[in-house]
Amino acid sequence: MEGVRTVTLKSNSSFSAAQRRGDHIETHKRWAAGQNKQRTIEKNTAKLEEDTEDLHNDLVDMDVGKIIMQARQEKNLTQKDLATKINEKQQVIADYEQGRAVKNQAIISKLEKALGVKLREFLPPVISR
Repeated sequence: MEGVRTVTLKSNSSFSAAQRRGDHIETHKRWAAGQNKQRTIEKNTAKLEEDTEDLHNDLVDMDVGKIIMQARQEKNLTQKDLATKINEKQQVIADYEQGRAVKNQAIISKLEKALGVKLREFLPPVISR
């Protein structure tokens, strides 16, 4: 087939024009197009699913949250004032006081300095492997 040129049509109008001219049109189905599938399932997936290790983040205890709240109120600070003082968002303070926050030693350290209270003695020890 000499003189045959392969062209990719990008619009409906160019497709229609090729049909009107009687050009040979070949179509291909694109599998998983637009689904952003970048990786295939690897053989190690089964091993990962079999892994029974319990992975979870330790949340701050409610006792620690109450201590933070009491110390903050003794200093006549709002959650927003305390958050500004330690360069965090007000929601972070609210999460710590409600016991919804994941333990973060940097934030706990800032809270201890700002409130003048030892919080780490109320936290369970961290066990490293």
